[in-house]
Formats: sequence, structure tokens, C-alpha cells
Amino acid sequence: MKSSKIKNAVPSKVTPEIMRKAKEYGFSDRQLSEIWGMKEAAVRLMRKKMGVIPVYKTVDTCAAEFAASTPYHYSTYERENESIRSAKKKVIILGGGPNRIGQGIEFDYCCVHGVMALREEGYETIMVNCNPETVSTDYDTTDKLYFEPLTLEDVLNICDQEQPDGVIVAFGGQTPLKIAKALDANGVKILGTSPEGIDLAEDRERFGALLRRNNIQHPKYGTAYTVNNAVLVAEQINFPVLVRPSYVLGGRAMEVCYTKEALREYMRKAVDVSPDHPVLIDRFLEDAFEYDVDCVCDGKDVMIGGVMEHIEEAGIHSGDSCCVLPPYIISEKNLNEIIAITVKLAKALKVIGLMNVQFAMKDDIVYVLEVNPRASRTVPFVSKATGIPLAKIAAKVMVGRTLEELGLRDFDFRKLKHISVKEAVFPFAKFPKTRVFLGPEMRSTGEVMGISDSFGASIAKSQIAASNALPTEGTVFFSVNNNDKTEMTLSIAHELYALGFSFVATEGTAQFLNSNGVPCTQVFKVNESRPNSVDLIKNGKIHLVINTPLGETSRYDEYAIGWAALENKVSFITTLSAAATAVKAIQKQKEGGLTVKSIQEYLKENIQK
Repeated sequence: MKSSKIKNAVPSKVTPEIMRKAKEYGFSDRQLSEIWGMKEAAVRLMRKKMGVIPVYKTVDTCAAEFAASTPYHYSTYERENESIRSAKKKVIILGGGPNRIGQGIEFDYCCVHGVMALREEGYETIMVNCNPETVSTDYDTTDKLYFEPLTLEDVLNICDQEQPDGVIVAFGGQTPLKIAKALDANGVKILGTSPEGIDLAEDRERFGALLRRNNIQHPKYGTAYTVNNAVLVAEQINFPVLVRPSYVLGGRAMEVCYTKEALREYMRKAVDVSPDHPVLIDRFLEDAFEYDVDCVCDGKDVMIGGVMEHIEEAGIHSGDSCCVLPPYIISEKNLNEIIAITVKLAKALKVIGLMNVQFAMKDDIVYVLEVNPRASRTVPFVSKATGIPLAKIAAKVMVGRTLEELGLRDFDFRKLKHISVKEAVFPFAKFPKTRVFLGPEMRSTGEVMGISDSFGASIAKSQIAASNALPTEGTVFFSVNNNDKTEMTLSIAHELYALGFSFVATEGTAQFLNSNGVPCTQVFKVNESRPNSVDLIKNGKIHLVINTPLGETSRYDEYAIGWAALENKVSFITTLSAAATAVKAIQKQKEGGLTVKSIQEYLKENIQK
């Protein structure tokens, strides 16, 4: 059959032969709906009535030498079906699809732990994923594996074949979450948080209304569909603003705009990319502290797995931030407020399973930035740091267990005796001249963990693991914005000076340090004259860079300085909080206080009675 017959067919003239041939050629229901001018659901219904359904072929993991107990399957439009449905109670887990920045192995970790937990609960586990480079697609991880795309059509076909007791969408990140509502509409039982709860958290307008009803603070925000509308919203909110498309992954296409011109340029690009979705505009809380919380809710009780404090400023994507568990500079009052808000949100969204909340704190006010009623990229870190396998617990909760039954209702991460630090790993060294400044769009490609009984040692270990080892002697280039010319800056400088470091700085910072008793040599800014700060870095005369920009203009210098530091393997710090933690790490290194101990030994010491 020629492909023109498929293309030129009208719905009333589509025969079973045309339909089967279209599927054999690889056309999806969605593509056929576009070609024939129908809805995707109508194509699916027509196809099933015609008996044109996929069959599943088996990949024999034992090469026919003996009966395989761990085969996996792929779909095709042939006649013989090799996938045999068992009579056991079963759960399908949807994976994360291809690994990419913003969605990677951390979600595969959650999927695999979910499989382990469901097996313990007596379920047959069925994994659906299309990435060969994951543990979830190892043939011996699950009872059954379907190596299929994570599209609505493919998942519904598998559900028709297996007739599961439920499907888990919360472990695979944003990819399976996008089809949760459509699966529910097609009669598939979603285990865990309902699609309505997921949508309530994802839809910024509805979520904003929920926050207001519960008297929870959040940055001012608005929604825009046009360039002019975006400018009006931003003027009401006040610049700088954080702009993003709705339903994004890994902060993709997020930007901080400081001017109307920058916002107009962003909108022109964003509307072209995603014309069917609004652009979300939030007040950007520059120079604020940020926190991440991972929790599990069973519908009644909420277990806080951990509250992580970001070392970097708010506005840097959580996947790129170095963070500390337990938090290291937060008042008991603010920590209790964060925990209370998390519990309130979990119950308001009727969460069953995992939830992640991101907070910002500025001027002693706690703001909610966003909520994700699913597994987050920090779940593996929190689980390893606390010894509490959050994904396994969430899977058990999704199939009906309670936190009280599991003995975890009263778990308190604040009783941990050790400190864990998560640090991001970046690919900048492999991409010359890439802008190294971090922002709301995630750029890291991995992460490492430092764990110790002291904060300084944990920071030092994390930096060593991330190939960003801190110096214990030499010269510091110091450049801080006017807002950061504070007692905290002086304290950092005095401590580094006491540790034997010398200083160079641009004019304003040099005057500030010299006038406050810290000897400092003045150097030119990048665009002033030569030799400037970048020249000194390239010549090996700088061993540590502390540069805190504020506003759009100062970012220019940081790009140049940051890349020079990267090329010359010089540690580069962009916030005072990060600089303060670096001081503690350097102090610990100079004391010779780094020791090695297995994570199991740390966790054994923290078993809570």
C-alpha cells in the first residue's frame, strides 16, 4: 500500500487495512489524528474497534538456552502476542524516559526503589521506560519490562494488555506526570496523588489561589500570553522578574529579566516555542535564602524527610545549588514555619506519596516558590543522608500502607548527628566559552555528596568530589556588590586573612576592605584597563575568587571572571553564604580534619529509637 492512501484517507473511508498499514509504518494515533483531522481519542477508538492493536514480542534474556524468568517486551503491529498476562496483583511504574539535564538518574533511583518496595508488598512489578542506560530497564530489575515510549498511546496499550491494579506516575519526573490526567480520563487508576492534585500544584493560577486561601506567602506573580501583556504584568510586579513557560522541566527556558527590553525579547522567543501555554512571571527575590523540603504523606500524616538549605542564592535552580542537610543557618522559628507550611500543603493537595516544596526566605519572611507532588531530584540525597528510603516508603504508602504502620510517623531529621552536603557537578570544562553563571535554568549534569560530623569537613569533601578543591593558601580576588559590603563580608575577609591569604579587589571592594583593617591591593575591572582581574587569574596569581554580582550590569564581569577561573581551575564563589562555608572548609582542611568513614557507619550511629 502506498503512503498516499494513508495521507489522503478521510475518517469515513479509513478501512482496517489502511489503519493496520499506517500503524505498521509507525504512525502514532496522534500523527494520524493530525492527518485525518480527528481527535486522538477518536483514532484510538476507531483502531480498537477495527481490531488493530499492538502485540508484544519478547526479548529472551537467556538466548533460548533455558526458560527465561526475566524477559522484556516491545510492541509491534504483527499477529502473535508473546506477552502473557499473569493473574497476580500488579502495578505499572512509568519511568522518566531519556536522561537529560533536569531529569536524569535520580528519577530512575526512585523507580527502582519503588519496584523493590512493591515486591515486598506482594505486587508483580511492571516497568515502562525507553532508556537503555538506566537500572530500571535492566532485565532483572522488575518482574516485567516494556521497552516503550512514555506516550499516552503506548502506556494505554500496555494497560490494555496487563490490566494493572494501578499505575504510578510520580517516580519518573515530569514526563509521566504530563499524561496522568489523560490516563485517568481513560479509566486507568493512578496510584498516589490524584491527577487533580497534580494539576492543582502545576497550574500556577489555581495553585496561587490555594496559597491565598491558606494564608501562605508567595512572590507576586502573573500570567501572560502576549508581549505587551507580559510587560504590563512585570511593571505591576516590579523588576527583576523570573519568566518561564508553564509545565517546564529542569527550569528549561527560564530567565531572569531586569528590563522591559529583555522581557520583550524573551517573550518573542517563548511565544514562538510554546504558543499554547501561558508564560509565568514571578517577582524575582534576589539575594534571598532558598530551601528544599522532601516529604511523604499518607493522606493523614506527613513525614518530613529533610529540609535542605541552599548555599547559593534563591533564583539558582535547585538542581544546581549546593545544599546542606540539616540546614545550618536558620532560626528554629523559620524552620518550624517551613515544616508547618509543608504539612499544610501536603494535606491541601491531598498528597499520597512524595512531595517536594521549594521555599525562599527574605527579610525573615518565608515564601513558597513551587510545589511538586512527585519524586524530586533531591530524593536520593535525602535518603542517603538520613538512611530513610523515601521512594520505598512512598511506594508502600501509595498501595495503602500508613506511616504509622511503617513506624515513621515520628521520624525527625533534626536529630541527625552528621551533616551532609550535596554539590552539583557541571560540564563547563567540556564546552569552551559557555556562560558559567548559574541561574534558574538547570545546567548541572551530576552531583556529589560530602558527609562528616562537622559542617566545614562536609563542605570540603563535597568540593574535592566535585573537582573544585578549595586552596589552603594564596591570593583571593574579592569583588562584592554594594549590598554585600557588610559585617558578613568583613568577617569572611578577616578569617581568610587570619588563615594566611592575601587580597586583591576592584576599586569599591578594595576601599571597603582597606578602610576596615583588611590589607587589599586594588586591580582594574574587566572593562577598565590592564592588567585586570582576568589577567591575574590567567597568570596564576589568584587562587580563590569571591565575586557577588547584583543586577544585570555586574553579571557581565562575572561571565569573564568565571570563565577565566574555570579555565585555570581556580575555585569560584558567587555568594557570601557560599564564601562563609568555604572559609569553614578551608579551616578544617588546614587543621587536617578530613577523615573517611562509610555512609553505613554514619547511619548506624543515627538509628533513632
